[in-house]
Amino acid sequence: MKEMGKPRYHQLILFLFLLCSRLNIGQNKAYAQGTTSNNSRNTTSSFDVGVILDTKTWVGNISWRCMAMAMEDFYNSHSNFTKKLSLHLRDANKDDRVASASAAIDLLKNVQVQAIIGPQTSRQAKFVIELGNSAQVPIISFTAKSPSLSTKQSPYFIRTGMNDASQAKVLASLVQNFGWRQVVLIYADTEFGNGIIPHVIDALIEIDARVTYRSPIPISANDEAISKELEKLKDMQTRVFIVHMPYSLGFKVFSNANKTGMMNKGYVWITTYGLTDIVDLYGSSATSVMQGVLGIKPYISEDNPRLQDFKARFVKKFKLENPSAQISEPLTVFGLWAYDTVWSLAMAAESLSSANYTFSMNNVRKNSTDLESIGKSQTGLEIVQWISNSTFDRISGKFQLIDRQREVDKFEIVNVVENGRKRIGFWTPVYGFSKELNSKNVSIEVAKWPGDSDHVPPRGWEWPTNGRNLSVGIPVKPGFPEFVNVTTNDSSIRPTGYCIEIFDKVMAALPYKVNYTYELFANEKGEMNGSYDDLVYQVYVKKYDVVVGDITVIANRSQYVDFTLPYTESGVSMIVPVKDQSRKNAWTFAEPLSTNLWIASGLFFIFTGIVIWILEHRVNVEFRGPPSNQIGTIFYFIFSTLVFSHRETIVSNLARIVLIIWFFVVLILQQSYTASLSSILTVEQLQPTLNDLTELARTNDKVGYLVDSFMPNLLKGMNFDETRLIPYNSADEYNEALSNGTVAAVVDEIPYLKVFLHKYCDKYTMVGPTYKTDGFGFAFPIGSPMVADVSRAILRITENKEIMEPLDNQYLYDDEACSVEGDGSSSSMITFRSFWGLFLITGVTSMLALLIHISMFFFQNWRIVRDADPELSFGQRLLLLIKYHDKPDLKCADTFKEKAEEEEEEEMVALEMQSPVSTSYNGHGDHVVGNDDDGDAETPSEGEGTPGREIGGQFPDAPSFADMLSHRRGYDSA
Repeated sequence: MKEMGKPRYHQLILFLFLLCSRLNIGQNKAYAQGTTSNNSRNTTSSFDVGVILDTKTWVGNISWRCMAMAMEDFYNSHSNFTKKLSLHLRDANKDDRVASASAAIDLLKNVQVQAIIGPQTSRQAKFVIELGNSAQVPIISFTAKSPSLSTKQSPYFIRTGMNDASQAKVLASLVQNFGWRQVVLIYADTEFGNGIIPHVIDALIEIDARVTYRSPIPISANDEAISKELEKLKDMQTRVFIVHMPYSLGFKVFSNANKTGMMNKGYVWITTYGLTDIVDLYGSSATSVMQGVLGIKPYISEDNPRLQDFKARFVKKFKLENPSAQISEPLTVFGLWAYDTVWSLAMAAESLSSANYTFSMNNVRKNSTDLESIGKSQTGLEIVQWISNSTFDRISGKFQLIDRQREVDKFEIVNVVENGRKRIGFWTPVYGFSKELNSKNVSIEVAKWPGDSDHVPPRGWEWPTNGRNLSVGIPVKPGFPEFVNVTTNDSSIRPTGYCIEIFDKVMAALPYKVNYTYELFANEKGEMNGSYDDLVYQVYVKKYDVVVGDITVIANRSQYVDFTLPYTESGVSMIVPVKDQSRKNAWTFAEPLSTNLWIASGLFFIFTGIVIWILEHRVNVEFRGPPSNQIGTIFYFIFSTLVFSHRETIVSNLARIVLIIWFFVVLILQQSYTASLSSILTVEQLQPTLNDLTELARTNDKVGYLVDSFMPNLLKGMNFDETRLIPYNSADEYNEALSNGTVAAVVDEIPYLKVFLHKYCDKYTMVGPTYKTDGFGFAFPIGSPMVADVSRAILRITENKEIMEPLDNQYLYDDEACSVEGDGSSSSMITFRSFWGLFLITGVTSMLALLIHISMFFFQNWRIVRDADPELSFGQRLLLLIKYHDKPDLKCADTFKEKAEEEEEEEMVALEMQSPVSTSYNGHGDHVVGNDDDGDAETPSEGEGTPGREIGGQFPDAPSFADMLSHRRGYDSA
């Protein structure tokens, strides 16, 4: 029922007022235990309070009993109070708003009550609250829980019971605890039922869950209407139901749900408070149809002695009055709140500063029927303020109102099992769910689920429903059978391929079993019955439950379906032919090394040769001689190290160290050069004919693409004219078109290109940047609960190398057989960047050796500079030292002498071989020539000199050994 407009609302109130004015309401029977007794009539005053309840209902009956007991308990313990409540009950049907409004007007006009407790339902309370605001009489309700009744907007409305909005977070936490993501709300189509719905939806959104369907059921619905609505819910995927309605309607719903098979395994039922107590009130008739149902209810501490005492007295009295009742727990939380409501109102009445309880009447015309003729209470505001600010402990716990309503933040979770209900946990805002109150947050364990005996929480959805198999649509398309290949016979369809294998493995990896059947998207001729977009759309129109195949995840398709995470590599790229672009000519030998490496190598060869010469020049006769010979020796020696063919003997230890490091550098450089040159001369240098789509767009060449794909739209967006685009059906057609030059390139998604390269990797390559797409995915209906589970399974499968590698190698490509990445080019050129570390090592070594050598020379021969002519400048002294360095080292004189003797002997042998006259040495060591004709030996004259002197003459700049020795002795004596 829609909310009435204000004019119509006041017309109804006016009508009720006139009706009540003419009715003889002689049933103002005061239910006040000890209120106006004869023995205290002269010492106490009566404080009239109206009560509007439906005592024919369980809540109304129990609440009235608790209120009567509260009166008795309060005034027995406060006998000295001078003001006593007088309760005036008006029994109004809970579903009749007119009756409750009529009762309220009667109490206000004829009794002039100072407060009204009730009415029982939120639907009734809405009208009565307006009357209370008008008459300034507090309307105190402990049963009207709808959030639509606002205490902030109604200054004389006090809610001593719970606001249903406080249940929303408990329900959401319960849904989150078991990982459910979809919920159906079943509620009474009343003010009470509709009020909580927005709060539940908001709470579910916060935990990333959603309400898939709302099922409002009229309060007067019969079994046939309820059964029809439940059948509709049964055909839906969601299996989690939250029920929010009164006892009588709730019992009908569960009875019919049990008949339709919706209390079987896999279903979840959760009840809000109000309906949770149905098991206690209806007994076995309720438990028999509600096995496994979860319920929430406000938690009332059982450790309260006052509560234990009250419970015992109430149950005893109830059984005496109802000996045949089969109710395990007759007392409800509503009854406890009713008790405390009376207690708070009695304390407020006693605290009033005025005893004038008459209404102030407004100036109205005679016989006016206006609502203002009721008048206004003079105590209402004071009562509201006192109750709002009061705090005390009674049987329902701590009584304290915030914004004039009770804040309930502790709930217990109950589970219907066997012949009753069982508490399975608690919920608080701080700790969430726990087995013990205010303990650490833990997941609760349900004792029993509907139709279940193994305590396994239902997954909260079922799809497909009614036990049928999942209908899986697959494409029928020529070309690229590696993805989906269909073989059929008279009895079955047998699809194979990469996509089918992935789907089968994903389904097997789900935590539950899913039966599915493949169906071909084909026409009567067995051909594809439309495009891929048409195939995806079949999920939207519910022809298929899911579509499997080489279905690319793109934006326009996601408007009709929900895609899983992709299971293939994503992106669009380009395939082009490759050709050998290597040029082999006379200068190919220079290509292995880059220019900077050639220059660096040459400089280090020369530098190292000079360092070796400096280190060996004074001590090694092989590094002495005329300047031209020494320069030749430097270059010959150092470059001969390339092939390790040098003959010179190294004498200096420093030079040996330098040479060892240099040999290491030369060895690595030589081996690298050899390997690179071999690669250049023997390996094809394959280069792509194009590098990217931008380059291709600037030409007039044609481009191939896979028929029925989204490539044309992509290429048109990159300034490709439609006339340049040619569709193809298969990898073989790609190859033919690229080979004969029909197209310069083929643009397609990476999975297709990998299949193509798997066959033709020796002729083509993938080039250019990858343009982002989302790869292949499985298409499910929007909101399908399977999407999340299937996506998680896809992640587990695709991350498993042992599963994916065989599939990739079988259907797409083999990494070891064919490389499809890169631009197809290879370069064997070696650069200086690869060798700078080696050059640094040999350079530092050579410099250190050179510095050590110079330092040692200066230290040993510094006196040459010191003892020189004082008139010489520093530069002249330094030049003198350099000249001395050019001379042989005296410590190596024996070495030079031995070398000279060896050369002299070699020279003599050479002369003997050239001359017919034999030469020999006599017994005295003299050199004699062969015999003349008379047999006498010829002796060389003095002027001819000796061969020894002639050999010594090869070193004209070097002093004789005698001179060197005498020169050494002169310095020593000095």
